[in-house]
Order: sequence, then structure tokens, then C-alpha cells
Amino acid sequence: MVELELDQGLAVVTINRPQARNAIALSTMDELDKALDAAEGSRALVVTGAGDRAFVSGGDLKELAAIRTEEEAMAMALRMRGICDRLAAFPGPVIAALNGHALGGGAEVALAADIRVAADDIRIGFTQVTLAIMPAWGGAERLASLVGRGRALLLAGTGAMVGAVEAERLGLVDRVLPRAGFEQGWRSLARSLATAPAQAIKQVITGDGSAEQAARLFAQLWVADEHWQAVDGVMSRAK
Repeated sequence: MVELELDQGLAVVTINRPQARNAIALSTMDELDKALDAAEGSRALVVTGAGDRAFVSGGDLKELAAIRTEEEAMAMALRMRGICDRLAAFPGPVIAALNGHALGGGAEVALAADIRVAADDIRIGFTQVTLAIMPAWGGAERLASLVGRGRALLLAGTGAMVGAVEAERLGLVDRVLPRAGFEQGWRSLARSLATAPAQAIKQVITGDGSAEQAARLFAQLWVADEHWQAVDGVMSRAK
């Protein structure tokens, strides 16, 4: 089951399959697509898992084991790759809140986000190689862009799992939070990013890098009511 929470510009998508450690089944893919459809218009998006054991443990092997032909395997890979691409292309900041281990396909889902926030006791790893397969949901390419080609080949080629602190050092994780205050921490961060300026900043970071694009987005923010309300607030406090 995939749950969606909408709260003042923040969309939270929770993969809630504790019996399968939040693994991705074909039906989960359908539900994720529907949740992303419903989240359109939100200024920021969080993807997380239910419980504290797993963010996403990868694909649901019990179900996906029924896939036996190359054509079926390719269709499944492209299906979930498309969902990860939708996450990456979401207009506002996307935060992966790693409430538990992110393994195999779960690490790929995490890397589709702009920002990864992890509880301090989780592990992350591209463990597909232990099943004699490879990442196919866009994770290998995103991993290489984050840590470099050589380190990406070492991590994905060996299936090494790393803890949260080491993941932060490598650049796989952007912030590590204590387990005790994890949900409060990621929610606070996500709310601070559910703003029009943060959305515009993402567009500049992921856009064509032109001065014209940045200036246009800045100008749109400048004339918006939110800007002038903030200016009035600053000036009134300065009196």
C-alpha cells in the first residue's frame, strides 16, 4: 500500500508494506504513479517507508520471481525506472527520508530524490549483485553522478552496504539525524523546503544554467505577494 499525505504544499508518499519490508511489487508501482499524480502542485515531496526497519528493501522477490523472459524483465525495469524518473523530475525539492535500510532497488529510489536524510542506524547499498543482477531503475547512473564512476562501480559491483555516517561521507546521504528525533527532523526540513523560492532554486540547479532562466525565476518571485509580505514583516520588525 502507498499512502499520500498533503499538508500546506508538502506531499508525503509513504510505502507501507511492512510485511514485505516495503518492497516494491507491480501493484506498488501502480500506486506510486497514482500518488505522484495526486501530489502534482505540491511545492515539495517526501518519499519514505513505514516503520523503522526498511525504507525500501528493493523489488518484491516473491512477486517478481514470476518474471521469466527478457521482454518481461525489461518491461518491469522500464516501468520502475519511469517512476524514479518522475521523482527526479518533480518540480519542487524531493526528499528521501530513509527511515530504515535502503537496499537494492530501495537505494535506487533514494537516489532519485534531490536530498537524502537518514536515521543514524540505517544502511544503504546497491545489493543487486548478490542476486546476480544489476541496478536497472536508474540507480547506477545516478550513483556515478554522485560519487564518480570508479566509486560507483565499486559500490554497485561489490554490493557493499555502508552505514549512515559513511554514506554521508561518500555523498550518498546529505544529512544524518538521530533515530529518536528522525521523523520530526525530516518533517521540519521538508516544510522549510516547501516554498516557491526552493522550487525555483531547483529549477535553476537542474535547468540549462542560463542567466536568463535564473533572472526570470527571480523576477517572478520578486513580484509575488509572498515576497512583499515578507518584506513588510522585516521592515515592521526593524522599526
